[in-house]
Amino acid sequence: MHKIKRDDMVKIISGKDKGKTGKVLKVDTKKNRVIVEGCNMITKHTKPSMANQNGGIINIEGTIDISNVMLVVDGQATRVGFEVKDGKKVRVAKKTGKAID
Repeated sequence: MHKIKRDDMVKIISGKDKGKTGKVLKVDTKKNRVIVEGCNMITKHTKPSMANQNGGIINIEGTIDISNVMLVVDGQATRVGFEVKDGKKVRVAKKTGKAID
């Protein structure tokens, strides 16, 4: 079980986009990286294909190391812990002690 999941709101705590918040679009558990909506934008040169007839230069989100993002609960960034409640392992916000899911 990981501390950050898809569709979580996260805050970037280091790098060129420090301070920005966004929704997690994808989590790569093998490489410990996440893609955050609207953050770490990179330019990619694409060849013409059936999906994109013209090709050209497009802007897409790049991956960010999972250690550089923090989960946002109730508008404030917090660390994440785990507790067993009713026989289920749940994520808990360290700042408030509130169960996340």
